[in-house]
Amino acid sequence: MNDVLKVATLGGDGTGPEVVGEAVKVLKEVAKLENIKLELTDFDICGERYLKNGGIIITDDEVEQLRQFSSILLGAVGHVDVKPGILEKGLLLRLRFEFDQYINLRPVKLLPGVATPLRNKGPEDLDFVVVRENTEDMYAGIGGFLKKGTPDEVATQTAIYTRKGCERCVRWAFEYARRRNNPKGKKVTLVAKTNVLTFGHDLWMRTFEEVGAEYPDVQKEYHHVDACCIYMVDCPENYDVIVTTNMFGDIITDLAGILQGGLGVAAGANLCPDAGGTSMFEPIGGTAPKFTGLNQINPIASISSAAMLLEHEGYQTAADRIMKSVQLVTGTKMKSQAAGQMGYSTTEIGDLVCENL
Repeated sequence: MNDVLKVATLGGDGTGPEVVGEAVKVLKEVAKLENIKLELTDFDICGERYLKNGGIIITDDEVEQLRQFSSILLGAVGHVDVKPGILEKGLLLRLRFEFDQYINLRPVKLLPGVATPLRNKGPEDLDFVVVRENTEDMYAGIGGFLKKGTPDEVATQTAIYTRKGCERCVRWAFEYARRRNNPKGKKVTLVAKTNVLTFGHDLWMRTFEEVGAEYPDVQKEYHHVDACCIYMVDCPENYDVIVTTNMFGDIITDLAGILQGGLGVAAGANLCPDAGGTSMFEPIGGTAPKFTGLNQINPIASISSAAMLLEHEGYQTAADRIMKSVQLVTGTKMKSQAAGQMGYSTTEIGDLVCENL
């Protein structure tokens, strides 16, 4: 825990600045209540600037400036006038790789008052986390084209797995299971596809077994990714901590987001757990351009991401304050989690969370 909590904010595109604004509002209020010295610095890095400044997404100097912060609070990236993938690769993936944010952490928790599409499941059934490796796999960018644009075109995309990458992710998942201390039992489930991806996922399995042997107090389990999708719908209460690859983690956390009530409540973090590292916290949902400027977008996921930021920085009491207030607001105030149907505006939801801290 630092004497001063210095946070960089990147509102991004679409409704991103609106949800970050509410998260910042809550951060400021809880900082006053908890006597936290908070310094916020905003960076204008977004698709609009990319369009105006000749294709500049983020400069090397800005990357180095961001490296001086231990935490970044991000809104969303993606502009309707920019080809999909340019901003995501140029900003999100670049920061994840530059800052070695090798853990993507996704809490999957059904909040009070939030509807789930799962019949006969409640908050006591949906409460697990997904630990996704965040710097390797298909996202490493290894591949290319041969004879592009011709009938003989060949495209390759190579998945990269290293022992170091697997081991540090798996070990972090076991440590996190210990910290979570699930009263139903500490458990880590590896999700992969060892029956088909017999090289890289064999490395994951061997690493999981070897590291897992060091944690006799934590139950070990393995599921193929397709089976995992079934179990997440049928019996999500059986999961505690899921650890998985970058690609599979990307997919199953979207499923998890819907199960917990939609992307409006789904928060996430890209963590560099190493000392002196820079981590990034963001809602899972996108820019929702059709709601931009209407003050109708749901800020709960962004506010919950701010709570994750505080927990990561060592301010557990402040993080708990936010999440208790969020649960009160979703459970007793909001009519829906859908944008424009919440019963309150974006700013009013932020005000309610502040009032109940």
